[in-house]
Formats: sequence, C-alpha cells, structure tokens
Amino acid sequence: MKGIIFDFDGLIVDTESLWYEAYKEVMGEFRCELSLEEFSKVIGTTDEALNSYFEKITGKTADEAGLHLKTNELYMQKAGGLTLREGVREYLEEAKALGLKIGLASSSRREWVESYLRKFGIFDFFETIKAKEDVEKVKPDPALYILALESLGISPEETVAFEDSLNGSAAAIAAGMVCVIVPNPVTNHLPFQNYRLRLGSMAEKSLKDVLKEVERTL
Repeated sequence: MKGIIFDFDGLIVDTESLWYEAYKEVMGEFRCELSLEEFSKVIGTTDEALNSYFEKITGKTADEAGLHLKTNELYMQKAGGLTLREGVREYLEEAKALGLKIGLASSSRREWVESYLRKFGIFDFFETIKAKEDVEKVKPDPALYILALESLGISPEETVAFEDSLNGSAAAIAAGMVCVIVPNPVTNHLPFQNYRLRLGSMAEKSLKDVLKEVERTL
C-alpha cells in the first residue's frame, strides 16, 4: 500500500454524535422526534433527507424554522469538549514514518475541516484535502475520493480509505479503494457492506497491522 485517505466528521473527530444530540434537542422543540435511524440518512452526505423529514412532520421548512441556525448555535455551545478519536494521531504519525501518502476526503466545507485539523495540530500531516467545494456531488458519490487519489498520484488499488459512515464507505468502495470502517456511536448500527476490516477504534490495531491484514485479503 502506498497511501491512506481519511474521512473527517465522525472518524477523526466525533462531531456526528454531537450533531445528533443537538438536532434531536432542537427538533424536539418542534415536536419532531429525531430517531438515530432517521439521522443516519444524512451522515456523511447532505442535509436534504433531514430537511424533508422535518418539513413532513412539522409542516415548516428547515429555513422557516431556523432549524440549522438554532442547531448550529447549540452545537457550538457544546463543542468545547470534542477531542480526536482514539488512535488518530498515532495512525498519522505511523503513516508518516512508513512513508505513506496521506489524504483527506470530506463532504463538509473545507473551512470546517481545516479549523479542526489546525486546532488539534494535525493539519500538516495531510498532503491533500478534498472537501465539499471541490465537487458537484459529495458522498456517496466517489468524486471526492477520486480527486484525492489524483492529487496524491496513487491508484485506488494501492490506497486504504478509513470511514465511519455508510455514505462514506460506499463512496470509497465505488472509487475502487479498500475500505476500513471505524464506526462511532451514531453509525455503529448501520448495515455496512463490502468493507475489508472493521475496527472499534484506531487504538485497536496499529496501522502497520491493519495494512498487513488488508494486504493478506487482496
């Protein structure tokens, strides 16, 4: 293997569990119960399904209700406690030591992603970052991963993607990559398919051991 490409939200920092908590609380104010199953539809992609669900239940559009604005305010109030997920920094350091190319492909805005990477001191590990602004369609479309691969100058067959969501893993696999999934509390129940390896966290196995296990199955 010559490279690895990470997702961001939910994989490097578990923003997704906090977003679920915030959306559930705000939507509850409109008597709109948000189940984990319903929220899962928008993890790793756009908010369209969430907006449609909210309008169906309340009769109001998300914009009319100020849904995203209110949720964003609540999220920011609670975001101070966020940290890197277990094992992330160690994987990045190990990848660098192994001479692997390191990329990131996220359906979120570049400013959002980079602000967290800088906050936690890991921005410089990434040779390329592809975000929402770089493509017409985000995950589950493979465009973000294809762009990241092109930027790193490596083929999908020699690259491992790390993902936490169904939309993200589908995008990586559609791009021709081997996918290792590392679910978080809000994605752990999802029906993942066609992945090569599943980890509870990156602390479970060293990157070197993960790559060995992946290569044995090729």
